[in-house]
Amino acid sequence: MARLQEHEGKALFKIAGMPIPQGDVARTPEEARKIAEKIGKPVVIKIQIWAGGRGKAGGVKFADTPAEAEKITASLLGATIKGLLVEKVLVEEKLAIEKEYYAGIIVNAQADARCPVVMFSTEGGMDIESVPADKIALMNVDVIRGFKIYDALNLANELKVPSQYINQVARLIFGLYETFKNYGARLIEINPVVVTKEGKVLAGDCRISIDDSAVIRHPELGIEVAREASTPPTELDRIAWWVEEKDLRGTCYFAEMNNEIQDREVFGTIGYHGMGGGGAMLGVDGLNKQGMKVANFADTSGNPPASKVYRAAKMVFSQPGIDGYMLGGFMAANQEQWHHAHGVVKALREELPKRPGFPVVLLLAGNKEKESLEILREGTKDLNARIRIYGGDRVYDTEGLAAEMKEMVLEYKKEKNG
Repeated sequence: MARLQEHEGKALFKIAGMPIPQGDVARTPEEARKIAEKIGKPVVIKIQIWAGGRGKAGGVKFADTPAEAEKITASLLGATIKGLLVEKVLVEEKLAIEKEYYAGIIVNAQADARCPVVMFSTEGGMDIESVPADKIALMNVDVIRGFKIYDALNLANELKVPSQYINQVARLIFGLYETFKNYGARLIEINPVVVTKEGKVLAGDCRISIDDSAVIRHPELGIEVAREASTPPTELDRIAWWVEEKDLRGTCYFAEMNNEIQDREVFGTIGYHGMGGGGAMLGVDGLNKQGMKVANFADTSGNPPASKVYRAAKMVFSQPGIDGYMLGGFMAANQEQWHHAHGVVKALREELPKRPGFPVVLLLAGNKEKESLEILREGTKDLNARIRIYGGDRVYDTEGLAAEMKEMVLEYKKEKNG
């Protein structure tokens, strides 16, 4: 899923006619001062990054004057907060808060539902998972029938929202659903829904994640990579999404990882090519336990063609500084594994001649396993590299294969360094 930043989500709320605080985005301290001058009263300055908990991390500050807003913005821009570079801030009017609510919508994937579920709570400002059940009103939405304004009124009334606010609250919930539907969201929430001392109801904050398959229908959102991530996409992330976007046969997921390992020795950096999501992560865990650093997380599953597997392997090898390559098929897959074998062999035959003695661990198990392992052995037997090939008998041995990779990496680095 692709997560929008707060200011991007609020722009969609504005299109839907939902009330939001007065404000704008600033990329320089001078812009922040001008926005604060235009607002003409105290403001809140919020960093725009793909992460929650910004307030506790020092990324939300208040300013009483435009000069103070400029100074605070200067201290925030360029800072690293929660491991992320701050490149812009949202400058908004400071609200006089009387009461906070919560409103959100997610996809209920349970077999007896498989539909959007609208949630409303009287406990705004908290994680919805922490709120007692008696303070949450829920409605599973029949997508054919839709969600009506009176459904929003019923949710608000169920939790006894005061009569002077109930219409405004209901219209905000209704607008939230319309935005959810119109942009193909998987998750959307306002936390908090703010009731001001003047009796106005506004969306104080927001979070929106757009479904991967909906991104192509909304180029106006400017989403480069349709995946939720804490950092902006790298060049390789963009290339991987281009592969995925152009070929829907199976999965070609790739993400570079910022995974500095501190307080212990790192024995090598591994280009990791996993399969099957959970099984792939087990391989990452095994490498970490052996003191290896994983450069990336890749996953080719869902029966992709050899061409797609080949592209994933080439992306793994394109990362500078890797000391080994692991194909982590830690699962007995029902996909035809010879597609993986052909794709990986082509990549290895192109890449390994540039890296004499390079360590490679290949694990494939499941459908067409015998034929796949033969393709791997025949395709790599004349290559000058440290290559070990395994099948289903080692599918659960994540730490054992990681230990073998560590042994080969240490030999390779010693040989390379003379």
